[in-house]
Amino acid sequence: MADKQISLPAKLINGGIAGLIGVTCVFPIDLAKTRLQNQQNGQRMYTSMSDCLIKTIRSEGYFGMYRGAAVNLTLVTPEKAIKLAANDFFRHHLSKDGKKLTLLREMLAGCGAGTCQVIVTTPMEMLKIQLQDAGRIAAQKKLMAAQAQLSSSAAGAAEPVVEARTTATQITRELLRSKGIAGLYKGLGATLLRDVPFSIVYFPLFANLNKLGQKDPNVKAPFYVSFLSGCVAGSTAAVAVNPCDVIKTRLQSLQRGVNEDTYSGILDCTKKIWQKEGPMAFLKGAYCRALVIAPLFGIAQVVYFIGIAEFLLDILPKHRA
Repeated sequence: MADKQISLPAKLINGGIAGLIGVTCVFPIDLAKTRLQNQQNGQRMYTSMSDCLIKTIRSEGYFGMYRGAAVNLTLVTPEKAIKLAANDFFRHHLSKDGKKLTLLREMLAGCGAGTCQVIVTTPMEMLKIQLQDAGRIAAQKKLMAAQAQLSSSAAGAAEPVVEARTTATQITRELLRSKGIAGLYKGLGATLLRDVPFSIVYFPLFANLNKLGQKDPNVKAPFYVSFLSGCVAGSTAAVAVNPCDVIKTRLQSLQRGVNEDTYSGILDCTKKIWQKEGPMAFLKGAYCRALVIAPLFGIAQVVYFIGIAEFLLDILPKHRA
């Protein structure tokens, strides 16, 4: 991070702006990742990211790729703001007299940031996954209905399968009514299992890569160095924790396709995936996740380090005057 101390409001605004820009750019890839991770052997609707996106556009239209985006765009601001600001906070308090942090202390700062962000990440991911995966389940039901119609010798056409569109608000109300606030935090353990190691890998790796582009320790690295450092560190960390992301996605999915497994917890989910789908199943959607995280964190770090918020906070008082 830069040596210059940035105010907390500026950190929150920078993180929020970064999250909004990043999510808007990469959300369709994230939708493909969710659908690829959730499909199980014998019920495969999609063969690859491109196949998923093409089929989604054909069956749900262009905006079908942005199902669940409203949830992300609403909650990504506090989520990214907490993640980036918390990492700065922990780095500042773990440093001694402004001296360079050791790798262990950088990892501890990342651990703290990852732990803090799940307050927002868990309910955000919980709602987003339901909306993203609804199209896959509906498409699967339509396919099975068509197959049943072809194999049936009975006269007359089968009734079409109509997808019942749900909203994040409806899902939230139902979860709060049936399970209370804990319903929104289903998969909290799996989210921690993913986000804490991610932050432990990401933040130290980014900080050290970014330093390579600094000609002077007291001067910020060029924006393209911050962007590339964020991309490399983000994609590396994303692939490293992808098995945890697969488990989290499966546990947080409330609706299942036909003949798809249900899970009672992290260990049960891990065991069933290993036994029924093999170890490679834990890498499902890994390249999609890398493609999502790389530009997302690249953009986030550029916005964060350029300091858009400092500029806005500086000119607003002058404008009012």
